[in-house]
Amino acid sequence: MCDGSELPWVDVIRYLGVFIIRAAKFKCSIDKAKRSFYRAANGIFAKIGRLACEEVMVQLLKQKCLPIFLYALDVCNLDKRSTQSLDFTFNRFFYEVFLRHQIWKL
Repeated sequence: MCDGSELPWVDVIRYLGVFIIRAAKFKCSIDKAKRSFYRAANGIFAKIGRLACEEVMVQLLKQKCLPIFLYALDVCNLDKRSTQSLDFTFNRFFYEVFLRHQIWKL
């Protein structure tokens, strides 16, 4: 650098909200996206709980949580394992939405 100090070597760097992992090929981390999605979705659950119907929950998740989940994923070359992990996260959360509502109705 200009002052003579060295740049630290890191394994992950955040640039415009995308976490880039040190690898031989360009690779992004999806862990932060999944955590942010869960945080936002659980916040919605905490506020409305069982007061809303399934349609309202799905619409809120689509409008508020899905953009958080999918932010900048189009610039990342996702391998099959990462794509399956994202699919599982999303499908599992919607499974929980409908399962919880069915149990609360009983």
